[in-house]
Amino acid sequence: MINPVAIRLLNQQLVAPQFSDPAEVVSYMGAMQAQEYRMMRWAVEMRTRKPSAKTFKKAFDSGRIIRLHLMRGTWQLVSAEDYWPFITLCGPKSIAVTKGWMSSNKISIPDDELFRVRDILAQTAADKGSVTKEDIVQALEERGLQMDDHRLSYHIRMAEFTGTLCSGDLLPMKATYALTANKVKSQGAIDRDEALMRFTRKYFQSRQPATLEDFVWWSGLNVSDCRKGIALLGDSIHVEKWKGREFYLTDDCRTRGFRKGKFLLIPPYDEYLIGYKSRDIVLPPEHRHHAHNNSGIFQPVIAYDGSICGNWSPFKDDYQATFFDETDTKDITEAWQSYMDYRKK
Repeated sequence: MINPVAIRLLNQQLVAPQFSDPAEVVSYMGAMQAQEYRMMRWAVEMRTRKPSAKTFKKAFDSGRIIRLHLMRGTWQLVSAEDYWPFITLCGPKSIAVTKGWMSSNKISIPDDELFRVRDILAQTAADKGSVTKEDIVQALEERGLQMDDHRLSYHIRMAEFTGTLCSGDLLPMKATYALTANKVKSQGAIDRDEALMRFTRKYFQSRQPATLEDFVWWSGLNVSDCRKGIALLGDSIHVEKWKGREFYLTDDCRTRGFRKGKFLLIPPYDEYLIGYKSRDIVLPPEHRHHAHNNSGIFQPVIAYDGSICGNWSPFKDDYQATFFDETDTKDITEAWQSYMDYRKK
């Protein structure tokens, strides 16, 4: 196998990006972690030829990019054309996982409450077009319903998993919700195998080389579904071994375009790390605690030629970074300027 780090950088669109449209990036990636509301924008735009915060907002507000809870009970970005197939594929598992969390937290939501609240959520979003959680709380109180934030969050997630609510307009700091029927074009019957094949293809085309275990972790699906998804791709995907591990690569894998000496300012929860169960290819195990902890909290990191080597502060006006190896920092200002330009455009 050619250098797996270089292959990941190319196929993750982190070097020599192929797209100008942020919605095309999200579609290509299949789904992108969107835990950090402000930094998910940079995660997409840094994979475009000319990063622009305004361009992302336009694509998001128009409904071409959707944010919702989808896989592993966490926030994801998906494209409008993938929304319904991926809800069909991932929704049932996400509902089951969420019910398990509710049970462990001793929270029980009877069906009559679930359906009543879902109707209120849908009506509120339909009336206002784009609503915050505060708007939802007010609507519930007007109807004599009061609940703590934890319980409400479960109601909202269930509404997302069933395709009732999705993201509304993009605000600087606060998430909003919209009625999916007004945001995303409806689709007819969706074949689950077709959705699984699409889901699998997009994962491997954008994260290769990756293992079966990586795909199982990322997708939140069971192992049998993941094996089936790979099988559905047929001859378009193959296995190569590297250091005793089996990695899948697609037959149209990008291998040319890598440029040495490049720094990347990577946001927290970025697919470059969170897209894999094993991250040691780009993150030395002894430095893992600089990138994420055991509770799943990810930090902004710096990569040099694809290897994680430091941390940076994305919300400062002046460049601030720390390195945990002996990386030459002479070109770091280029990466910082690209990020600052993105914020202004």
